[in-house]
Amino acid sequence: MSRFSEELRDPWGLLMGATAGGAAWAVNVHPVGAAFVGVTVWLAKSFASAWQSTGGERCTDEPAELPVAKGSPEEAWLRRAERAAGSFGDLTASMRGQLLLDRIAAMRPQVDDTVATLRRLAGQASVTGSALARFDPRFLQQERARLARTRESARPEVAGELDRSIASLEAQQEVYDRLSATRDRVLARLESGAISLEGLVARVVEVSAMTATSTAADGGTGALDELTSELELTRQSLHEVEEATRHDLGHTP
Repeated sequence: MSRFSEELRDPWGLLMGATAGGAAWAVNVHPVGAAFVGVTVWLAKSFASAWQSTGGERCTDEPAELPVAKGSPEEAWLRRAERAAGSFGDLTASMRGQLLLDRIAAMRPQVDDTVATLRRLAGQASVTGSALARFDPRFLQQERARLARTRESARPEVAGELDRSIASLEAQQEVYDRLSATRDRVLARLESGAISLEGLVARVVEVSAMTATSTAADGGTGALDELTSELELTRQSLHEVEEATRHDLGHTP
């Protein structure tokens, strides 16, 4: 059982989620929205605890991996990235005896770290996708429009309650919008990360052809320098997106 699954079973996390959901319901948040508030708090607490615990056990700052939803867009991009990484490994193995092999093989840790980060991002995308599935944005919009029409002709003693309901619906819509933006950003980085790895494989094949003769060695070295820099930029940007997404999930009301 993963650490994240264990944290999901933690009674304290369930209590925190139930308390948050109950508080939201008490201030007239729609039952669907109140349930989502509770689930979000529960997931955020479990995710944070699993990440901290796993980091302590491994004596590193690497966060825990979240499960990736089967058949999801994030799973498809992750599989493409993993296939590209596998092809990269096969290429380095088949290039033994060729010039610049050591330079290419030295890129393997960067490739592996990039795929590991993409795997964690895919898990984050699945978490946000699961959370978004609990919303009905069309219902929220319809309710908001209905209450706004009612508010126009409402008596003063009723208007205040209607305003509270409208504010609650707007808050739920804001949560939905933030989660949607987070998921879109993560999916975009998953896509570009996977395609970047596929491009790396294609370029390595090209470099291999360039270094087939010793006269092309200088050109191969320059191409490898460029590839190494591009891969490092991709790796670092993925880490930044991962950190930003973890922050967003941890601070979503």
